[in-house]
Parts: sequence; C-alpha cells; structure tokens
Amino acid sequence: MREPSPAFHDHDHANCAEDALAFADELASRKGLRLTPVRRRTLEILLTEHRAMGAYEVLDRLAADGFGNQPPVAYRALEFLVEHDLAHRIQRLNAFAACTHPGDKHSPVFLICRACDTVAEAAAEVVLDAIDSAAEAHGFAVERVNMEVLGLCPACKEAGA
Repeated sequence: MREPSPAFHDHDHANCAEDALAFADELASRKGLRLTPVRRRTLEILLTEHRAMGAYEVLDRLAADGFGNQPPVAYRALEFLVEHDLAHRIQRLNAFAACTHPGDKHSPVFLICRACDTVAEAAAEVVLDAIDSAAEAHGFAVERVNMEVLGLCPACKEAGA
C-alpha cells in the first residue's frame, strides 16, 4: 500500500515538489514529451500547495511570470499535465491538483476539505476492485474512475470549521 498523501500531514514540501518535478523531467525525456516552460511552470504552480487550483488562478500566476494571460495558455498546460498523470482534475471544484504519486499506476479517491480546498489522494484499491467486479457483472469495461469525497481536513476539523 502506498504512503498516505502528504496533503494533511507535515512533510518536507520542498523535497515533495522537487521529486515531482524531477519525475516530470524524467518522464518527458523517456517518452519524448515536450515539457515546455509554461507546462513546467504550471506544474510548479500546482505544487506550491496541496490544494486544488482553478485554471484562472493558475493563469493569473502564469501571467505574472510573463507567460501570457489568455485562458488557452493555462488550459493547454493543465490538459497536458492531466493527460500525462502529473496532475488530476477535481470535478467537484472545477480545479486541478498536482499528482502526489506521479508514476504510480493509480486511481485515487480525492479527499477534499470543504473549508480550505486542500486535496489529498488516498489509495482506493478496495473500492476500485468492488467497482470492477460490479462492472464486470454487467459486461462493462471500466476505463476511468473519479472518486471525490468532501469533508474536513484534520486542521479544519480541529478548528471547528
């Protein structure tokens, strides 16, 4: 079983972000992908915090860094990151979060704090097995699962949010 997501726990965040960027660089090199400066900067922005960020928030930060202020700039970069499993789209929030387990084959359940929008990836193998079994009974082939759970992170729960 994987290590828990660092989002709700103390950890060396600089090391966490460095590891994710190193993985992205290695993936791009290995697969011949173009990790352009705007794509890399978009990933860096998502890695600044363990929370979901909307495309326009990402765009504002990209624009401040001189990458342009047109929505396609952010959306194309985010689409690339999601396509290559470096980020996830959080449907409930219409936002994006950096993958905390890049390179691991997984379909996590997203634990979303309703107070602070922090997002953690939790292993969901047991749930996925149940979904696969139910789908198989109907002759259905599962291609993608997106599970999102809304609640309170430890800090917001303690604060009485």
